[in-house]
Amino acid sequence: MKYQSFNEEIIRLVGGKENIQAVVHCMTRLRFTLKDREKANTEELKALDGVIDVVSNNVAYQVIIGTHVNEVHAELISMLGLTPNVGEENEVKEKKNPFKAAMDLLSETMTPVIEPIIASGLLAGFLSLFSITGLISADSPTYQLLDSIRSAVFFFLPIFIAMSCAKRLKASPYLAVALAATLVSSSINDVAGLSIFGIQLPQMVYANSFIPIILAVWFMGQLTVLLKKYVPKFLQYFLNPLLIMVICLPVTLLIFGPIGIWIGDGIGWFFEVLHNTFGSWIVVMLYAAFQPFLIMLGAGNFMMPLALNFVNKMGYDPIFLAAATISDLAVSGAMLGYFLRAKDSKQKQLFGTVSFSALMGVTEPAIYGAFIKFRRPFIAVMIGGGLGGLFAGLMNVKTYSIVWGLMGLPSYADNQDFSNLVFMIISVVIGFVTAAVAAYILGIPQEEKSVQAKEAPKEEVLEKTIEFKKVPLSSAVEGKVVPLAEINDQAFSTGALGKGLGIIPTDNKVLAPVSGEVSAVFPTKHAIGIKTEEGVEVLIHIGIDTVELDGKHFDTIVEQGAIIEKGQLLSTVDFAGIQKDGYDPTVIVVVTNTMDYLDVIPVAQENLFTTDECLTVIL
Repeated sequence: MKYQSFNEEIIRLVGGKENIQAVVHCMTRLRFTLKDREKANTEELKALDGVIDVVSNNVAYQVIIGTHVNEVHAELISMLGLTPNVGEENEVKEKKNPFKAAMDLLSETMTPVIEPIIASGLLAGFLSLFSITGLISADSPTYQLLDSIRSAVFFFLPIFIAMSCAKRLKASPYLAVALAATLVSSSINDVAGLSIFGIQLPQMVYANSFIPIILAVWFMGQLTVLLKKYVPKFLQYFLNPLLIMVICLPVTLLIFGPIGIWIGDGIGWFFEVLHNTFGSWIVVMLYAAFQPFLIMLGAGNFMMPLALNFVNKMGYDPIFLAAATISDLAVSGAMLGYFLRAKDSKQKQLFGTVSFSALMGVTEPAIYGAFIKFRRPFIAVMIGGGLGGLFAGLMNVKTYSIVWGLMGLPSYADNQDFSNLVFMIISVVIGFVTAAVAAYILGIPQEEKSVQAKEAPKEEVLEKTIEFKKVPLSSAVEGKVVPLAEINDQAFSTGALGKGLGIIPTDNKVLAPVSGEVSAVFPTKHAIGIKTEEGVEVLIHIGIDTVELDGKHFDTIVEQGAIIEKGQLLSTVDFAGIQKDGYDPTVIVVVTNTMDYLDVIPVAQENLFTTDECLTVIL
């Protein structure tokens, strides 16, 4: 096996075969469901040659390795004796709120479907280019035969969606596909005057749609579980498939079909109102600027159903696909800026590799390999992607095919719309160049510090440090110190919300670490914000995912706008009750505007009393 030794090391470092419940993958990551994450050696795994980064959150234990992940995954499940679907079945058991569960389902359903969508989208782009240059006539049999690939992929999209989400929703993939094929058949799709059990059915177009089949497969999964419970086992093999199909089809035609189409129309109406009121340029600009944050949070594919809905309804996407391309090129540009700025050969190799990967439309290696570590590239992409998206939005750039990245640029000239292509190229250039320049100017934080340390004599550095003004933060609660990187919440552990630390509490009182104004008290009482006289913004986050408790176990006595003194009681918390309800009680203290200061230094000791200093902000 090509990746046998690599996979053996991964298995060892995540705690061995017996610790692996399931493993699935997306475009760049292996997503493990581990029985005990404590057994995983995350730091050694991060240092393993071939691993870009490790992200552990409430969804999965994720090992980022790059775009060859499908090959690694195929060998890995073989070595583990698992099947590709085991991970999907186990993963749904994890606790998620309904909105997050729906977003994860959409994102993970779209991931395997992207492959044929990209193929058809790129083919449409090249066919458009060949037609423009006169190499192939749009009326020729060759053109029409090749174009049938594109039209077939989108016409039969419900079948792809059904196959992709069936296992996750506990339904048989084959019965789900049979249902989807029935919906797009000539007997039902866009046929008027249909009725069932004497009830008139609305005329519905199921081809190219995705929401109706997702709802239908969800219902099929629930029905499958119910029938397995109540139908005698000796009849299940013959009777269950029949019952599932004859129940699911009428329910889909009567309920889920109309609901799905209404949801799609509602999405279209919302963006139409937004376009008519403010202009779609706002959404294009914001998405192009903030797409890396969505990818980091695992929601990178959420825009795909929205783009599909636009193309189905309007014939083009006015927002997301162009913005995604601009953002990808801005990520590539930011990494090129770092490549030009870097002096260390290993850093140059990293930045050059991930820049090329982003240029080809795969940005995860850059985001997890460099952005999270250095953080300033996020600012560069916000500048470059935002400006490129702004130009594209103002010029009303349209994406005629479901495609993004450089290879899809020819599709922007579809329908002989040459000005659309020119505007898109200008938008991409703006995003790429601006992000590269911004990243080069912003610089590489770690490299700058090491260079300064080498250039300045030790005595001089110490002397200057003494002159710096400091703001000390006392501990918000008594307990054991946990480094920020080890906290099981990606938003905090990656430093995205600022530098700080975690404290496993041994006392129920949460005190103010600084004097200042209470800038925020969350309605669920699990988080409190404080702003000091010097402008230091402190966030005290009590527990992980405790927002779901909706205030239970919290007795917060301060209100927003109150002026407080250091050491003042903020909240009394039943940490034992939080643990009993299955939540991590770790109290996290971070300086959310860390970037405004020279540094935020956590304390080195293991245990803290409320009189001890926990963080020092260097102004």
